[in-house]
Amino acid sequence: MSVVNWGILGAASFARQHMARAIHEAEGARLFALATPHPEKAEGFRAFCPDLKVHDSYEGLLADPAVEAVYIPLPNTLHVDWTLKAVAAGKHVLCEKPVAMRADAIDGLIAARDGSGLLVAEAYMIVHHPQWQRTRALVAEGAIGRVLHADAHFSYDNRTDPGNIRNRPDTGGGSIPDIGVYTFGSVRWATGAEPVALRSRIVREGGVDVFAQVIAEMEGPEGRFSYHAMTSMRLPPRQEVVFQGERGLLRLTAPFNAGLFGEAQVHMLRPGRPDHVERFPGARQYRNQVEAFGRTLRTGAPYPWSLEDAKGTQAMIDRILAAAGPLAAA
Repeated sequence: MSVVNWGILGAASFARQHMARAIHEAEGARLFALATPHPEKAEGFRAFCPDLKVHDSYEGLLADPAVEAVYIPLPNTLHVDWTLKAVAAGKHVLCEKPVAMRADAIDGLIAARDGSGLLVAEAYMIVHHPQWQRTRALVAEGAIGRVLHADAHFSYDNRTDPGNIRNRPDTGGGSIPDIGVYTFGSVRWATGAEPVALRSRIVREGGVDVFAQVIAEMEGPEGRFSYHAMTSMRLPPRQEVVFQGERGLLRLTAPFNAGLFGEAQVHMLRPGRPDHVERFPGARQYRNQVEAFGRTLRTGAPYPWSLEDAKGTQAMIDRILAAAGPLAAA
């Protein structure tokens, strides 16, 4: 089996802690190169990948003929530009979410992908986790009947770290770009539904949203259902997604940071029947993502999260930002 040589643009802490290790450990992948103008930052990567080649510029890595695929964990506002540069250099690209700050900016990425024949994808790891694949299958087969309501919540508190890129408008910060892609995109992916009406309430600090509440009507293959979502960077940690159907409900207790926030579990509760819990303690969604990327390159297997999928979530985000307003007074 051929091995894909990966390069990483930038020594982001997330890349060091998660994706670089996933690439290093994934079957069919090799963590080959890192680009950083700060050589001391490469040491954290070399601790588990001592043969890592280090370039002192992003351009140098993209010019390296041995690099076949590039992972981009740069700040959100740089994603589109460096993805296009990587494609122009002939590299396959896995770019962190959100792949763009506006839906229409993804059109250029789609055109670059189609014109080059390269694989270009957003690093939306949850669709590679078996808990979400199982949830999608259960919804599709009608295990809880037609979905009538869904709610998704994701919060954490980073108020003590004002320099964090998530707290900075110049780097595309905010709870919606960072974690709204999960609360919105996961429900879209599991149900095949899109918003037909929505309203939102957004609280901002320092130019970024720190709390967002969304109420929407979604329409999918089986009809319409109501949807509530909340994201925040100023509340204690919380993660939960619930799908309520005509005959029961599905609850995901660690839907996004599975294995870190808690064990991945899918609970199915149906009146008159024993509660059913499926657990996924050993699943590693970042490694699964890298291996799925490699399978697509080697065999042409469909990749489960396309740029069109990413554009759909970003289009929903664009509408949420445009629809923000105060709650009506009693």
